[in-house]
Amino acid sequence: MEFIELSGKTLLDVVNEGEIDVKELRDSGLTGDSIVRINKFGEIELRQRQGWEMVGGLLGHFEDRLQRMTGLDWA
Repeated sequence: MEFIELSGKTLLDVVNEGEIDVKELRDSGLTGDSIVRINKFGEIELRQRQGWEMVGGLLGHFEDRLQRMTGLDWA
């Protein structure tokens, strides 16, 4: 599976209003310093101490927005 990794702060910049509940992300432990990754299906995983935890998903046409805001490609 290919992902783009980013910080929690960048994720919050990528998310469009109404796309995902930001409160739910924060309740799951997301902070600006968090390490997250998003796969091509839009599934968001948060890096926890012992592994990755699924915390939500992006909808719609997020791919271009994600690549533009991070400067990264799928890896």
